[in-house]
Amino acid sequence: MQQAVSTSMDLTFHTFQPLGFTLPEPIKELERIAMNFYWSWHPEGFDLFRSIEPELWDKSEQNPQRFLADVSQLRLWQKANDSDYLSRLKRFVERFDLYMSESASDVVNGPTKSNPAAYFCAEYGIHNSLPIYSGGLGILAGDHLKSASDLNIPLVAVGLLYRYGYFRQRIAHDGWQEENYTNIFNLGLAIEQVLDESGERVTVMVHIRGREVHAQAWLVRVGRIKLYLLDTNINENDEIDRMITGHLYGGNTETRIVQEKVLGIGGVRLLRKLGISPSVFHLNEGHSAFLTLELAHEYLVANPEASFEEAQDAVRPQCVFTTHTPVAAGNDAFSTGELHSCFDQNFIAGLKLTDQEFFGLGRIDPGDVDEPFGMTPFALRMCRSANGVSEKHGEVSRGLWKEMYSENIEPNDVPITHITNGVHAPTWIAPGYQSIYRDEIGEDWAKLLTDRKAWEDAIVRIPDRRMWEQHVRLKSLLIAFIRERTRSKETGSKDTINEHRDTRKLFSPDVLTIGFARRVAAYKRWNLLLTDLERVLKMVDHPERPVQFVFAGKAHPQDRTAKQILQELMSINHDSNWQKRAVFVEDYDQEVARYLVQGVDVWMNVPRRPLEASGTSGMKAAMNGALNFSVLDGWWIEGYNGKNGFAIGELDVDDDVEMDAEDAESLYSTLETKVIPTFYSKGDEGLPTEWIAMMKNSIATLTPQFSTDRMVMDYVEHIYRN
Repeated sequence: MQQAVSTSMDLTFHTFQPLGFTLPEPIKELERIAMNFYWSWHPEGFDLFRSIEPELWDKSEQNPQRFLADVSQLRLWQKANDSDYLSRLKRFVERFDLYMSESASDVVNGPTKSNPAAYFCAEYGIHNSLPIYSGGLGILAGDHLKSASDLNIPLVAVGLLYRYGYFRQRIAHDGWQEENYTNIFNLGLAIEQVLDESGERVTVMVHIRGREVHAQAWLVRVGRIKLYLLDTNINENDEIDRMITGHLYGGNTETRIVQEKVLGIGGVRLLRKLGISPSVFHLNEGHSAFLTLELAHEYLVANPEASFEEAQDAVRPQCVFTTHTPVAAGNDAFSTGELHSCFDQNFIAGLKLTDQEFFGLGRIDPGDVDEPFGMTPFALRMCRSANGVSEKHGEVSRGLWKEMYSENIEPNDVPITHITNGVHAPTWIAPGYQSIYRDEIGEDWAKLLTDRKAWEDAIVRIPDRRMWEQHVRLKSLLIAFIRERTRSKETGSKDTINEHRDTRKLFSPDVLTIGFARRVAAYKRWNLLLTDLERVLKMVDHPERPVQFVFAGKAHPQDRTAKQILQELMSINHDSNWQKRAVFVEDYDQEVARYLVQGVDVWMNVPRRPLEASGTSGMKAAMNGALNFSVLDGWWIEGYNGKNGFAIGELDVDDDVEMDAEDAESLYSTLETKVIPTFYSKGDEGLPTEWIAMMKNSIATLTPQFSTDRMVMDYVEHIYRN
């Protein structure tokens, strides 16, 4: 379905055109459903599309626009004459319309219908059919919007529409990662042009590199939430400026600066054009921090006698900042030369700042002329509140940015709090489990997540056999997916774990299955598992209690070290069963993630402490009964209770070399003495009774604690309120 393109070759710019399709009148409502991502987190909505033609649905990568354009008229008319299908469609439409008709609730001293919260983020992982995300930050943003919709919180969101999105990953026959980019405008997107009252498209202008750059606005509907995306790919712009919104996290640092100008400054200007006056601006990571300059500029235009300091005092109460970086080097930082070339001198002068005063806003020490401009220090200076994304990350952040505050301030007094991340339960909990909950708890099972004790009691009462049988079905589905995704007609001369000619004997539902899927980066320690390869292979080859591993993740295109780690993992081929009991699934995205977190027995995570700000993939796995097997960092410090998963290593080791050695030993010994024996131990009825108890404990304790419903309400209560 997707056409790989090289951005250096494809410079034919055009505006997005919806794919044309005509639906029979009885099923015409599918067209309206497809334009709002509400369907994507409701199994009944998902099934309305899939049940028309399942194989084509998967080939279209679950993209309703592409799917409805490609499905045959015969099949559409067959469904239009299927009374059962029409009844299901009618029920879903009624539920959707009722959901959309409910007016948002004003928050006392917080967001209201007239003055909503404005959420800014560089990427959004709403669904894999809208590929404008790369990983955890985007998925979190997407889940934030879904929960805000379900909770009916007044909120509007702003981002960028990247013409080529993030790269698609392919592993070559020798195990080396290759990248290609897809023109997402050709895929069929559930987006709408934003038009003004006269029917003209809404655009904004941002002065960049000595000229005015135009950006048009698009609308994505996420339930009740409106997500506006800015796009510079329009005729009014020079060719180089059309590519500002070309790639997510692509190009050089100058590209990042101008993208962040369009997001921040252009985003505020868009909201003003739309007549939206936010009660609070939420900067989700530092990428959008330039929006505070636009707010300051507005204030100074309205108050020409005021100073920048007065403007800053007026801006700060309007803005809140969430940092996701546990190390200073992880935040965007730009040289003063690069920043100066991207900002018009008149803009800086209009802020009543000298160049050095402007640059000082982004420095830990404003007077250090050699220090680059950091977006995190800048956001900290311009916002009324700042928070990390887990309790541990809040602590780390207070120590990291302590120097920005009073010289004698104690770390605990640094004004950086925390709101622990979460995931959107209806999106990530497998439909099979949701069906069980409807039977055992009730149609409104998700509402019980606000009452932790009631939820825990309800999960305990569900029969063990029913929970285990559902898990085995999901595991079998994962294995079928693995076999399909790793089968290849041409595999080259070297055995690798990403491709096989014959996959029929690959993996078994009876074998303990461990998932490890995340970005390939040094601190994620992909190679920790392989520290003692022979010890790992003994577990893989064990005749009675074997282990199998499924891997997925992307290395940054410019990170050769990460690519080498992947290549070494692909090519392990000793005299063992590794090639039969280890696989790598290419192009890790939301679709792959769903299969993995819903189907594995164990979810492994081994970052170097304390560099995992939060980590949300383990939350998704936990909600599906997979047991986390993780170092105590990020969210797992708060979630682990000794009965709902396994811990690796200790909290009090600071030396990296010592930490790696101790964590590797802990990983192996915990697998050998706890994880493997518990999984294979069977009770009187042939069920792994102790394992099931841990699964249910995981679902019971972690689902309410780490849902984005809880997270969004924490933001409303503790961050968004004035």
